[in-house]
Amino acid sequence: MNPISDISPIERRQGILAILAAAVLWSTGGVFIKLISLDAWGLCAFRALFAALAFFLIFRKEALRFNRLSLLNALLYALCTFLFVMATKLTTAANAIFLQFTAPIYILLLEPMLFRIPLRRAHVITLLFCMAGMALFFLDEAAPGHMTGNLLALLSGAVLSAFTLIQKLNTPTHQASAILGGNLVLSLACMPLALQGGLPTGPDWLMLAYLGTFQLGIAYGLFTFSLRRILAIETSLFGMIEPVLNPMWVFFFYGERPGNWAIAGGIVILITLSLRSILNR
Repeated sequence: MNPISDISPIERRQGILAILAAAVLWSTGGVFIKLISLDAWGLCAFRALFAALAFFLIFRKEALRFNRLSLLNALLYALCTFLFVMATKLTTAANAIFLQFTAPIYILLLEPMLFRIPLRRAHVITLLFCMAGMALFFLDEAAPGHMTGNLLALLSGAVLSAFTLIQKLNTPTHQASAILGGNLVLSLACMPLALQGGLPTGPDWLMLAYLGTFQLGIAYGLFTFSLRRILAIETSLFGMIEPVLNPMWVFFFYGERPGNWAIAGGIVILITLSLRSILNR
């Protein structure tokens, strides 16, 4: 793993653009999870098959290089993905994505200890403003009837933070195998219950193919690319574009409308990340 100080400004910009593109692709997951007629087991099983194929085509031999950390992260990836899909099925898309994005809090605290890097004031300030913006999402969307989904989404955030840090800790040549292995584990684990619920419909297959190929496969390829060029906390911070866009896609294509506070929270996050990018330059 190359020290972050050895990364050139051009490589760092490439890393930021990669995580932004990944976040946009990730953000489309909520609306398709809502639209697909399958339950969480079926959705995870078939989407993960497409994702595994896409990731193998992107990384080829590199995706087959496993070590202990990549095997551990494969399990974390599978668990995080399943928890988020289940949470999105049970609660609102805005709630699920907000609670999953508590991950930067854990990363902010643990990354300096793991990688012996200074905890920068800019990261702390940016994180506080972003979390304040995301709290506004929660004001509108939290509902007592969605408690199970909320708890699953919160747990997915803790698992996501562990996955991100271990992925950063692992050598670059073994990072891709964690994603491939995670999708295979997820598909195999969910397939028995998925088949009991019946096969996907024609439209379901098309949406599953998009989710697996683009929303997971290519997006996590971009995520892995970015981890080699920027800090793990930065991937989480710039990845916060995902929870801003996710409820918007759900509103436009599914009709689940975020509240006014959620819209205000999205504006706070966008302004914070934009100012941070400008000040860094």
